[in-house]
Amino acid sequence: MRAGEYPSGYLPISEHGLVGDLHTVALVGTNGTIDWYCCPSFDAPSVFGRILDSDRGGFYRLRPEGDEWSSRQLYLPDTNVLITRFFTEDGVGEIQDFMPIETADPSQHRHRLIRRVLAVRGAMRWMVEVQPAFDYARTDHEVELHPHGVLFRSPDLTLALEGAVAKLMGGTAPTLERRGDGIRATFLLEAGRSAAFVLERVAPDHICRPFAERELSAALDATVGYWRRWLGQSRYRGRWREMVSRSALTLKLLTYAPTGAIVAAPTTSLPEQIGGGRNWDYRYTWIRDAAFSLYGLLRLGFTEEAAAFMQWLTERTRDWQVGPSGPLQIMYGIDGRKELPEQELDHLRGYRDSRPVRIGNDAAGQRQLDIYGELIDSVYLYNKYGAPIFHETWQNVRRIVDWLCENWDQVDEGIWETRGGQKDFTYSRLMSWVAFERAIRINRQRGLPGDIVRWLTERDRVYAQIMQRGWSSEREAFVQHYGSDVLDASLLLMPLVLFIAPRDPQWLKTLDAIGGELVSDSLVYRYNVEASPDGLHGDEGTFSICSFWYVEALTRAGRVDEARLAFEKMLTYANHLGLYSEEIGPTGELLGNFPQAFTHLALISAAYNLDRALG
Repeated sequence: MRAGEYPSGYLPISEHGLVGDLHTVALVGTNGTIDWYCCPSFDAPSVFGRILDSDRGGFYRLRPEGDEWSSRQLYLPDTNVLITRFFTEDGVGEIQDFMPIETADPSQHRHRLIRRVLAVRGAMRWMVEVQPAFDYARTDHEVELHPHGVLFRSPDLTLALEGAVAKLMGGTAPTLERRGDGIRATFLLEAGRSAAFVLERVAPDHICRPFAERELSAALDATVGYWRRWLGQSRYRGRWREMVSRSALTLKLLTYAPTGAIVAAPTTSLPEQIGGGRNWDYRYTWIRDAAFSLYGLLRLGFTEEAAAFMQWLTERTRDWQVGPSGPLQIMYGIDGRKELPEQELDHLRGYRDSRPVRIGNDAAGQRQLDIYGELIDSVYLYNKYGAPIFHETWQNVRRIVDWLCENWDQVDEGIWETRGGQKDFTYSRLMSWVAFERAIRINRQRGLPGDIVRWLTERDRVYAQIMQRGWSSEREAFVQHYGSDVLDASLLLMPLVLFIAPRDPQWLKTLDAIGGELVSDSLVYRYNVEASPDGLHGDEGTFSICSFWYVEALTRAGRVDEARLAFEKMLTYANHLGLYSEEIGPTGELLGNFPQAFTHLALISAAYNLDRALG
C-alpha cells in the first residue's frame, strides 16, 4: 500500500484525473492506473472498472517498476491532456494521457486512448500491465498476442493495444507477455527517450501494427490544438479564471458529441457515504442538468455547444406522450432513449465495499415537476443570449406550458429524487412558477402566440401558493415541502431565478436559517436526513452544487465578503486538478460520482456573479 491509497487498494476518488474524446472518458489515477473506462460511449459497459472492484474490475497500469516513487498530476495548460509525473531516486519521468478528438459519428470513431511515456532525467524502468474486464467483469475475452501488440476480443467489443517505441537507444523495448487474461511488460527508458501505447477499438480480425512516433506526435499536437482553440472562445476574463476554465473544459469532456447531450457524471455507483447504499448511475442526461448547462455555456460564450444542447432538448419535447410522470422524463440516455432499467451487479464489491453497484436508473420514471421550469428557462436564455428559437421549439414549449397549467399542483418526488413518497415540494412549485414566467417573457419579447391570459393567471396562483404554504411562520423560513418545518438547500435558487428579491426580509431570514442549520464551513447539506426521511438508508456528505448556490445567494444578498470567503473555501475542496465530485465528506474527501457536471456549472455561475459584484 502506497501513501494515499486505502488498505483495500483503492485510490481516493479525488486522486484521479480525466481524459476523453467527447464520446467517453477514462479516469487516470495518480498512481498511473486507469481505474474506469467504458467503450465506446459513456454509458457502455466498462472495460476497466477497478474503481468499483479492486480485484475483479479490470485495470490498465503504467508506472515505474517497484514501489520507490512518488507522483504528481497536472493538465497541460488550457487542455484536457493529462500529465502524471513520477519521481524516483534514479530519475524523473512522465506519462501523457490523452484521447484524440475525432468524428462525431460513433460508427467511425476509433476511440484511441493514448499513453505516452517520457524519460525526463536519469534512467527509469517502467512497467505496463493491462487486465481488461469486459461488460462490468461479466464477459470472458480472448487474448491474442501479435508481433506488434495484442488483441483483447470479447463478443461485443475488440480492443487492440499497440505500441510506438521510439528513441529507445540506450533503453529496452517492451516485450508483451501473457499474464492471466491480460498482458504485462517492463522496459527501460533513459533521459530523452520515449515509448507509447495506443488502446483502440478495432474489428475482430484486426492485425496489430506499430505506430510511428511522428504519428503520435501529430495526434498529440492536434489534441492540444483542439482544446486550446475551443477554450479560446471563452469570454470570461474575471477572477478565478483558471478554475472557471477548468470547469468549462470538464463540461466539454462530459459532452456526447453525436447528440450534444451532457452526462451528469461519467461514473456509476461511487458512494455518497462509504459503506452506504446511496449509489447511483449518473451516466445519463437530466433535463435539469441540461438547462443549467445551457446557462453556463452561454455565460462563457460557447454558443455552438448551447445550440447542440438546444437541439437535443427540442428532440425530447417533440416526442409528446403524456405518461404517469408527465410529457417528459426527468432523464434520458445520451442518445435520447427513454428506457434506463436499473439493476444491481451483485458480483462487484463496490468502491471500498460500498454495495450495491447499480447500472441504469429507475428514477427516470419519477415525476419531478421542476424540470419544466428548468427546461423553459433554458429556452428563454437561449432565445435571449444565443439565437432566436424556431417555430417548432415554441410550439413544443406552448404544449408543455398548457399541460403545466393543469398539472402544476401535484405531489412529486422533488429535485433530490427521494424515494420516500411524493410530497408538495416547494422547489417544484418554484420552478413551475419559472416555467410560466419565462414563457410569458418569450411571448412578450418575440410576439409569439400563446394563451397569455391563462399563463398569467396560473403564474400568479403558483406565486400566491408558495408565499402562503411554502413559508413556515414557526421556522421563519421557506421550507422543503408544504406542512413541514424542514429546510432545503434547493430553495437557495429562489432569488437566483428572480422569484423573490435577494434582500427581501423573508428571504434573508431563510438564508440565515439555511446558514445556521445546513452550512458547515461553506459546505452545504441538501437537507437534514434525520428530520426529513427520504426512503434511503445511510447518511450523505455535503452537496457541492448547493455550496456554490449558497455563494451566489450571499452575493445577491449583498453579503459579498461572506460570499467570497465561502467561495475561496470551496476552491480548497477541489482535487489537485480542480475537479469536484458530487459530494464532500466530513473530513473533506470527495464522495459520489466524479466529476459532476452540475457542480462545475454552479461554480461557473457563482464565479461569474461574485466577480461582477466585486467590480
